[in-house]
Amino acid sequence: MGPGDLQNILDDIKFEHNDDLIVGYHSGDDAAVFRVPQNKLVVQTVDFFTPMVDDPFIFGKITAANALSDVYAMGGDPKYALNLVGFPMSCLPKKTLAQILAGGSSVLKEAGVTLAGGHSIEDPEPKYGLSVTGFVSENGIWKNTAASPDEHLILTKPLGTGVITTALKGDMASEQAYNKAVSTMAQLNKKSKEVLSSYDIKCCTDITGFGLGGHCAEIAMGSKVDITINNTNIPIIEEALEYAQFGLIPAGAYRNKEHFSNRVSVENTVPQEIQDIIFDPQTSGGLLFSCSKEKSDDIVYELQKNGVYGCIIGITSKGEGNITII
Repeated sequence: MGPGDLQNILDDIKFEHNDDLIVGYHSGDDAAVFRVPQNKLVVQTVDFFTPMVDDPFIFGKITAANALSDVYAMGGDPKYALNLVGFPMSCLPKKTLAQILAGGSSVLKEAGVTLAGGHSIEDPEPKYGLSVTGFVSENGIWKNTAASPDEHLILTKPLGTGVITTALKGDMASEQAYNKAVSTMAQLNKKSKEVLSSYDIKCCTDITGFGLGGHCAEIAMGSKVDITINNTNIPIIEEALEYAQFGLIPAGAYRNKEHFSNRVSVENTVPQEIQDIIFDPQTSGGLLFSCSKEKSDDIVYELQKNGVYGCIIGITSKGEGNITII
């Protein structure tokens, strides 16, 4: 990528000024400098993707929402981000790259996150991601190893985006299914995090590449609890069930099922398509967290009042890190 290409594209995108960004991409300096608030800890993550949809703007939005999600899942507030770009400048127009970055920028703006810079390389296949830095108070950290017995497990987004994007690649996804998947993947987990911050939450993660089954297994093993999930309570995008019945299952789902088979047990009465979707890798999935049973209904109500899909899907118990899907 030629000198100034990425800089020129960023200059055309209007970013809000942030006084805490002492040195950013505008100066062409060697690194970003951001003021750290007093009595806060740093939360940092990085993630990137090849395109999962054809629209470059939507690709940028989904990728940014996915990267920010890891900070929300830790109980943190993302504050600034660095772009990671691989792009075939000789094969695709600069306009495509500009649309990708504009999509990411729109989500950063929605989240109140400052773009501080980034890095780009020539790459035969487009890739986009972000390194995101946020802050959290020491007593506000959420971990995926902090669940306790006798808690409810709540999920904030429906499953099935991996199945739908697989159907999309085969030109078998309807426009309605595509729109539902895009809406889900591009939705920030910011509102969920803000609602949960008012409650005594200790254990949280987001549903991404390992699918619901894999991320539940991480919680169960790390927390030394067992988890029972009722399959009829799992929120699933309707069209994903149909496509799963056709066998449009991403390869990652089979890898997840094999990897976590010693921890996740699924009763034979659970329909096969739901068994597959339980391990469906999600892009920018919802938050999965545990809470006291006494507060779960209140939390679901607050989530839904704020436009978030909240659903109680299971319960924890004393155990050794096993999952049962009934």
